[in-house]
Amino acid sequence: MNLMNSEGLLVGASFMMGLTITVLIVIPYTEVSDLRPPDKLKPYSEQAQRGREIYLQNECMACHSQQPRSLSQAPDLQRGWGRAPTAADYYYDRPVLLGTMRTGPDLFNIAARQPSVDWHLGHLYQPRAYVKDSIMPSYRFLFVIKSKAAPGDKVVQLPPAWRPASGVVVATPKALDLVAYLLSLDHTYPIDNAPVLPPAASAPAVAGQGVLR
Repeated sequence: MNLMNSEGLLVGASFMMGLTITVLIVIPYTEVSDLRPPDKLKPYSEQAQRGREIYLQNECMACHSQQPRSLSQAPDLQRGWGRAPTAADYYYDRPVLLGTMRTGPDLFNIAARQPSVDWHLGHLYQPRAYVKDSIMPSYRFLFVIKSKAAPGDKVVQLPPAWRPASGVVVATPKALDLVAYLLSLDHTYPIDNAPVLPPAASAPAVAGQGVLR
C-alpha cells in the first residue's frame, strides 16, 4: 500500500510539474514565438544600447517603470505616459526593463514627453534644477567641470542658478550614451485597438537625432 501511495504521489507530482511547465513556459513561448516588431519600432543604435547598459548599471528600473497601465487599471494615458504596451513593443529589449516601482514617472515614452538633449543632460546632472521637489539622485559622476570647454565638448546648459561658480559642466560619453537611450524610448506609434498618446504639450524643442556628441 505504501509503495502504491508513493507511486501515486510521484505520478501526481510529475503531472503537476508538467502542467506547470506547460502553462508557464510552453504556452507563453508559443504565443510569442512568431512575434514581429511594430513597423515603426526600430532597433537600438549602438550608442543607445550602451546607454541602456548604463541605465541597468545604475538600477534606474528600481525607481522607473517602462510599462504604462491600461485605462482599466490606472490613468496613465491621462498622465501622458502612453497606451498600455504589447509584447511586440519590447521586441528589441534584452532583458526587458519593466521596472518594479514608480518612485519616478514611467519612461516608456519619455522621448515623446521630453525630446530635448539639453533637458535630459541637465536633469541628470541636477534634477532639482528642473523639478523642484524631485527626490531623484544627481548623477554628477557622469559629468566633469572644466575651466573651459574643448572643441567637441557637449556643455550642459543649466539654469543660471545651478551653474558652477566657475567653469562649465561637460557631459561625458557615458552621459551622452544614457541620454541617447532615453531619447530612444518613444512608443507613441499606434497599434490595433489601443488609445494613442496625445502630442506632448510645450516640451523643450531640441530633439536628439543620431549620435549625441
